[in-house]
Amino acid sequence: MTPRLVLAACALLFWLGQNLALGLDFQRLQQELQTRFNGAGEAIFNDWQLLLGRIQGAPESERIRRVNDFFNQRLAFDDDFSVWGQSDYWATPLESMAQGRGDCEDFTIAKYFSLLALGVPVNKLRLVYVRAKLRGVDGMLQQQAHMVLAYYPQPNADPLVLDNLNKQILPASRRSDLSPVFSFNSAGLWRGTGNQSSQSNLSRWQDLLIRARSEGFQ
Repeated sequence: MTPRLVLAACALLFWLGQNLALGLDFQRLQQELQTRFNGAGEAIFNDWQLLLGRIQGAPESERIRRVNDFFNQRLAFDDDFSVWGQSDYWATPLESMAQGRGDCEDFTIAKYFSLLALGVPVNKLRLVYVRAKLRGVDGMLQQQAHMVLAYYPQPNADPLVLDNLNKQILPASRRSDLSPVFSFNSAGLWRGTGNQSSQSNLSRWQDLLIRARSEGFQ
């Protein structure tokens, strides 16, 4: 995963954020799944749709937990080259469900979209580009580019981290293995996880916005 990929995700989320309530056209999404992927991932998609319906009115903490668990359990981790034949590819949630696998940003984006659809305010969610400390096959610690989703119960709270590597939702202060580089949501882009935003030129990612719209995200 690269900063270029993160900006791509930021572009899509910026467009979605212009709609105060994220609409999901499930009929359109289902049709896209059939025509483009020949129904691949239909079981995951149907279970995702059922999940959103079941927990729509649940406490926010439960919505966070259930969405995190759903994608961690239903998607397998795989790299972009294996899934898409490209070194870097950002997948929509529908694409990830159709493939049944994805890399860290695909997990994060799918969780983000789902929580928006469930009514979690955008200002409580940030996608965070981090450097993760992982132990290699030789037992040595090494740093790897990674992405997680941060959830802020209150504006100045220690955010909770939704991750596909460590599936337990923990406060960021207990994730010493993660070093934030920058974070973003549909409202802006920040250095680290702080509160100072910066602007980015996202016009080059117009094709991603069109792709998301055509799938059924409104």
